[in-house]
Amino acid sequence: MSLTDRALWVIERNLGAPLSLAGLADACAVTRFHLAHAFADVTGRSVMEYVRLRRLTESAKLLADGADNILQVALASGYGSHEAFTRAFRAHFKVTPVRYRRDGPPDPCALVEPLAIEVRHESEFPAARTVAAPAFQVLGLVATHGFGDVTRIPAQWRAFGPQIEAIPERVGAAPLGLMLDIDDDGRFSYACAVEVAGADRPPRGLHRLRVPAGTYAVFPHRGHVSELNRTYAAIFDRWFPARGERLGPAPVLERHDPRFDVRTGRGGLEIWAPLAR
Repeated sequence: MSLTDRALWVIERNLGAPLSLAGLADACAVTRFHLAHAFADVTGRSVMEYVRLRRLTESAKLLADGADNILQVALASGYGSHEAFTRAFRAHFKVTPVRYRRDGPPDPCALVEPLAIEVRHESEFPAARTVAAPAFQVLGLVATHGFGDVTRIPAQWRAFGPQIEAIPERVGAAPLGLMLDIDDDGRFSYACAVEVAGADRPPRGLHRLRVPAGTYAVFPHRGHVSELNRTYAAIFDRWFPARGERLGPAPVLERHDPRFDVRTGRGGLEIWAPLAR
């Protein structure tokens, strides 16, 4: 069973109970970052967005069946008040709970039924090598994204590119991306960066980050950079569970091949996933 399948089972089994990204990750024996990344790469939604939409869907079914007490429906859906539930319900279904109960769904497609994830054969099961890496420092441009708006990352690289040549004490020519912390809404920090040797004050707008020493599973990505999510899904959803490995606390690294062409997005890169060892 893949990691996403495990998470879906836990969610559906406990949809009426308190759920959080941390709690779901603990139930699946992985880190929050690992679960969030695998789930979003496979389903296209963050974990907690899926939980929210599933709860709203089940509440909509109760209302369509004529449930009288909207507050009880709200509480069963994880909302602390009638008002909070109504805001969330209207934001998704475009009508209030009262009108939904009276008129039915204006758009049946807004209902989110339980997902049944099947193995995706378009991505080969990834091969990896293991590398023990020393600690190092980077300078980079950091921004926050959601798994639903990763199309903003190319613009982040476009803004960072002209600054690379001016960065002092740069080590090597190839840049690297760093996937950093993540919150319960599936928003994560991403850094476009280069490795540096010194400890000078970073240029304005850039951040200095330290990557700790650790052991990494290194996966090649030979396709177009726009297809990275397929490789990530194969790594986090399938490779880690199959190997019994756990993702470590260090950033996930995207190391560009020196031949990587920023104009075409081709040339390849490697994904370095830290192992919890």
